[in-house]
Amino acid sequence: MIALPPRARILVVSLRRLGDVLLTTPLIRSLKRAFPDAAIEALVFAGTEEILAGNPDLAGVITMQGNTAALARALWRRYDLAVSTQSGDRPTLFAWLAGRVSAGPVEPKGIMAWLKHRALDYPIDVDTTRHRVEEALQLATALQIPAVPELVCPAGPLRPELLPDGDYAVVHPGPMFRYKRWHTDGWRALATALTERGLAVVATGGPSVQDRRYCDEVWGAKDLLPVRRLEGVLTWPELAHLIASAKVYVGPDTSVTHLAAATGAMTVALYGPTDPRRFGPWPLAGAGGPWDATGTIQRRGNVWLVQNALPCLPCQNEGCERRIDSHSRCLDELTPRQVLAAVEEALGGGARSQTPVRNGAKSADRFGGI
Repeated sequence: MIALPPRARILVVSLRRLGDVLLTTPLIRSLKRAFPDAAIEALVFAGTEEILAGNPDLAGVITMQGNTAALARALWRRYDLAVSTQSGDRPTLFAWLAGRVSAGPVEPKGIMAWLKHRALDYPIDVDTTRHRVEEALQLATALQIPAVPELVCPAGPLRPELLPDGDYAVVHPGPMFRYKRWHTDGWRALATALTERGLAVVATGGPSVQDRRYCDEVWGAKDLLPVRRLEGVLTWPELAHLIASAKVYVGPDTSVTHLAAATGAMTVALYGPTDPRRFGPWPLAGAGGPWDATGTIQRRGNVWLVQNALPCLPCQNEGCERRIDSHSRCLDELTPRQVLAAVEEALGGGARSQTPVRNGAKSADRFGGI
């Protein structure tokens, strides 16, 4: 195990989007378990810090915005250990300047790779064949500490008036980018079927004007569907609380779906171009083993991953037109019947089992054969 002084100060650098920051929490937990008296802080982009709210393994969160030179001066050699979770130039630089000892992933080739190998005390080679959580936990292995494959959700109470009465499902239709969207007819069929099954349907979404417009498109501006809309209302801790108590969660490839899987909720994830072997939802405690590249319905622990298994899947492109506002044929042609089959399995209550079920789409008869 790496030798650190008593009450060491440790920095974990994760300068990515919300979901990526959440996927670094197993590394943070591994460090805290190995060094329980250490004060661990995280350096993240402003706007992503709330995904770490209430994290018991962290003593603080530093946000990057504006003058990075001033931040660099403030962090200079402030930590006994600084760990970058990315191979990029900026996160690697901040790990090097902040830590008396530093670690991080490094690209396999190039002059910058050579410089990073020289600068970092514990460099590891980037391995893009592994899941992002496993890749981060390779840093724990490099530091010779036990790897703890547990995502840690943001924690905090939910305002009582936002918790539905009785059993409910949470549906989150809107990913950040167009090419990850399922079609509106599918979301409407899902909401109708869940309601017919006796579940209240709670729809979540982001606070932006774009997100609200998309939710209007999905649900209808006049609320014609029996859906309780909470887009832009919930904090990340409240969202985690809401999802954890739901009978089932359904969403696309987005940070909220990663959060749902981490809460232990029965999670149905709709995936298109993205490779689940690398970026699939991480089930509770990593149960069930790695995802396959493609399949009709795959199950790992508390997560069902649904794909329209076209020959080109997963292409890892930004949609068929290779731009973020593109359509994706694999999602455009994904049928409500297939999604509802996975939802029916999840509502059957078997998700806590460790046994993976692969490509086993079952009937959607309880949903009226939609």
